[in-house]
Amino acid sequence: MPRPDDLIWMRRALQLAAMAEGCTSPNPMVGAVVVHNGVIIGEGYHLKAGTPHAEVHAINAVSDRTLLPSSTIYVTLEPCSHQGRTPPCADLIVSSGIRRVVIGAADTNPLVAGRGIARLRQAGVEVITGVAEEECRRLNRRFFTWHEKKRPYVILKWARSADGFIDRCRKESDPPGPTWITGMAERVLVHRWRAMEDAILAGGGTIRADNPSLTVRYWSGRNPVRIIVSRSGNLDPDSSLFDGRAETVLYTCNGQAQFRNTRTVTLTGAEPFIGEVLANLWQEGIQSLFVEGGAYIIGSFIESGQWDEARRFTGTASFGDGVPDPFPGFTPGETVLFDKSILEFAYHF
Repeated sequence: MPRPDDLIWMRRALQLAAMAEGCTSPNPMVGAVVVHNGVIIGEGYHLKAGTPHAEVHAINAVSDRTLLPSSTIYVTLEPCSHQGRTPPCADLIVSSGIRRVVIGAADTNPLVAGRGIARLRQAGVEVITGVAEEECRRLNRRFFTWHEKKRPYVILKWARSADGFIDRCRKESDPPGPTWITGMAERVLVHRWRAMEDAILAGGGTIRADNPSLTVRYWSGRNPVRIIVSRSGNLDPDSSLFDGRAETVLYTCNGQAQFRNTRTVTLTGAEPFIGEVLANLWQEGIQSLFVEGGAYIIGSFIESGQWDEARRFTGTASFGDGVPDPFPGFTPGETVLFDKSILEFAYHF
């Protein structure tokens, strides 16, 4: 049976799990806490794919192992039951002598999918499930989306002027480069976001107009895989995205389009194309996708309904005219204020 303090310890496990955000893909973020008589005697979290899981760190942190049979371990995600790059955590818990396990969320990965819970119960371990379940699933929304919807978790990001335009009207003679709407603090935040996701996507129009790098420069972290969607394949071969600084993939209908340091995937040309791109990214093991525009690409994701979060900055300056906001029906759920903009979040679960 659940106990009054189970939620307290599970939330500590969640705090630990979140410390590895952006570092564990394709594995989920997992935290574990071992509690004896109301005192934490061991805790840990999964640091990186291929390294020991949270349960291993937590159990190994217990100095007096004679306390384990009378302790409870709290785990944000169902312990694994299969041999992967590390041994099964369900077996470790059983062999440790722990007799009570509290689990936040069941693992919907077909390799686990209830088998970890069954293994524990078969060994006579008391298993409590669903403690802070919504919070645990929210933490690993990328992982769950990839397994359950068979596509990456999609985050849309764009910035607009105070009067609702994401770019000024440009002339063909204008040199490529971004039209900045936000300040440096917002740019640092965006680079942090980039480091947290598996891949980042922009359309051919944005590549031609802004010549972005789509790398992590104002934050410490890995570069996401750079995804270009350009059905024509009409891109400048000297664009920054072809510099080899990060893995780059071009999705195009033009099978002849080839660029240095870039892998080309040929689309069928069928509409809507978003589903085809997402299906291919799922097959490639991409769990999360950060979409940075432009208007046509963002609008296509919104129209397809295949998106999960939208993050919109609204600046203080007005353009008077330009490229309109691609999501006029945006309904914010959260708001953050910056000196030079307002950041709003919307969710599509």
